[in-house]
Amino acid sequence: MSSQTTCFRTVSVDLGARSYRIEIGSGLLQQAFQYVTAWSAPGGDSRLRILVVADAAVLETHAAVLTQSLQAGGIEVHQMQVPSGESSKSWMQLQRIHDALVECAADRRTVVAAVGGGVTGDLAGFAAATYARGLRFLQVPTTLLSMVDSSVGGKTGINHPRGKNLIGAFHQPVGVLIDQSVLQTLPDREYRAGLAEVVKYGVILDVGFFEYLESSVPGLNSRDPQVLSTVISRSCELKADVVRQDEYETTGLRAVLNYGHTFGHAFEALAGYGQLLHGEAVSIGMICASRLAEKLGRVSAEVTDRQLRLLEALKLPTAVPSELRARPDEIVQCMLLDKKTEGRELRFVLPSRLGHVETVRGVSADLALSVL
Repeated sequence: MSSQTTCFRTVSVDLGARSYRIEIGSGLLQQAFQYVTAWSAPGGDSRLRILVVADAAVLETHAAVLTQSLQAGGIEVHQMQVPSGESSKSWMQLQRIHDALVECAADRRTVVAAVGGGVTGDLAGFAAATYARGLRFLQVPTTLLSMVDSSVGGKTGINHPRGKNLIGAFHQPVGVLIDQSVLQTLPDREYRAGLAEVVKYGVILDVGFFEYLESSVPGLNSRDPQVLSTVISRSCELKADVVRQDEYETTGLRAVLNYGHTFGHAFEALAGYGQLLHGEAVSIGMICASRLAEKLGRVSAEVTDRQLRLLEALKLPTAVPSELRARPDEIVQCMLLDKKTEGRELRFVLPSRLGHVETVRGVSADLALSVL
């Protein structure tokens, strides 16, 4: 099979009237007009208006290519940028987007396009969800992390000073456009942070995928297009299937996607948003969660060791920073704010084997802290 063939794939997110497609390939930004009109104006509405909300790091590159394609097709495009980094998921930046929508006289024909990483997607998606009781929006993720995780599933929101993603809404996009060629210019640290979420999918849902990752370390480290095409599409398929079964996190199934996140979100918040990248925090959190599963007799040390070896081969951090280990009480308080917590009882997503995880209740704070 040729590289050209393997680099174009479609994943469907089946949610009835809210269903949409994830298009994955190389060079898709230059073809944005045809996808956006198919998703947002199937009747060929020439009055379509788009507000492009772009991360400052990609405004003049990837967002410019998207805008050029849309304008060449006759679409009215407005642009604004948001600062890079987790601190942009704030009330202030949310209001800036609302102000921009007012300025461009946004109405039901207006679509918000989020171009950037997970921060931009979460923020712009929440702005779309809350302006005029809901505008359409589309995801154009430009980081590996956002391609395989945050752009799929309709979670939008901003952070609260005391916890990540505490303010938000479920608001599905009309489509997700993934141009994997943009990954060739993604900074190394951000690229590797995205690999942590990829590894997570193997641990929680697909041992065969985990084994593929173990055998594909050289291709992952070199950003091989064929390997990336397989990895992105399979990650999206796995997440789409979970979202289809539990869109609003009512059955508990969608909680499996939070493997490593109870620890990870606490580390991320306490380090100060942006000091520890989300994927880096999740990498460390997965090892903590697996060690906790060991202590509870749920898995053998080998399950943890295989995750450790893979994450380290992908040059991801796996140890809790010493400055965070010195703040155990604050870690517990952050974990108690986690969305999986009920009645101030700690709950964790823990493996029972590679490829399968379960939610475990009633874990004591002392036991959770013992794995740090």
